[in-house]
Amino acid sequence: MILAVQIYNSAALKFKAEVFCVLSSVAWTYLLHEHYDRKGVIVVDADGNSLLLGQMIERGDCPLSPGTRDNLRVMKKLRDKVEHVLLGKADLQWMALFQANCLNFDKALCDLFGAQLTLSHELSFALQFARLNIEQASIVNQYEIPEHIAAVDAHLMEGLTPEQKASIEFQFRVIYTLDNAAKSKAHFQFFKPDSAEGKEIHNVLGYLKAADEMYPFKAGKVVDLVKDKSGLAFTGNDHIRAWRHYQVRPKTKAANPENTNKEYCLYHAAHGDYTYSQAWVNKLAEDIADPVKLAAIRAVKVW
Repeated sequence: MILAVQIYNSAALKFKAEVFCVLSSVAWTYLLHEHYDRKGVIVVDADGNSLLLGQMIERGDCPLSPGTRDNLRVMKKLRDKVEHVLLGKADLQWMALFQANCLNFDKALCDLFGAQLTLSHELSFALQFARLNIEQASIVNQYEIPEHIAAVDAHLMEGLTPEQKASIEFQFRVIYTLDNAAKSKAHFQFFKPDSAEGKEIHNVLGYLKAADEMYPFKAGKVVDLVKDKSGLAFTGNDHIRAWRHYQVRPKTKAANPENTNKEYCLYHAAHGDYTYSQAWVNKLAEDIADPVKLAAIRAVKVW
């Protein structure tokens, strides 16, 4: 993996995206081979055929998280593509996927074989070129993606849900602010999305998208969708217990009704009610399938 990163960061070398996805695939294959070999699984059969990376991430006993496996599935698609197609100027297009792949590798290495093996000094924020100034960042944002690269990108993302794409293990992302400094010294501050600063920025940005698009469901519709998605019983009172349990919104007639968790819920001052996001529906459908989480929700008093 270190070799993949070093080549990607080399200013003198071309075909960075192509080389990175091939070498990272080799690194992940070796890592999982070592894991399964230690578990007593036959990695290489009598004919000399070894377990493929694509086979190992689909095993029921695969030790990797869902987001990590989603990332590896897409990386496999990209690796298969570069065997036959020259991507050209695509290095920035999938940088978020590559960075997540690096960080996931370091986490898996430490989780499976011990923290003493960490590559964090080499991979912590490794996939970068020079530090971007404001003008350079603007140019990158305006870069028009060639049609053949856009087509590959669409193929990579095919079948993934918004929640899968949003996972930081699938593609690396940060929330950033621009410091109040002279133009010549202006620089970016980066925050993890789940940090306190990141959540605060997320809540502010939540107001910038149309409420009907981001929070389309009223409480009754949430109940119906959760029942359909989970196949389990879920009532209006269960929903009240859930938003209280997770502190998604204030109680009725609260002094500050707008103090909601903007990932899941938004208050509408014009008509004095709340609507909810698809992420809230997905969370509830997943959580009520867990008996422990469901019991915790139903332990909350409704009135």
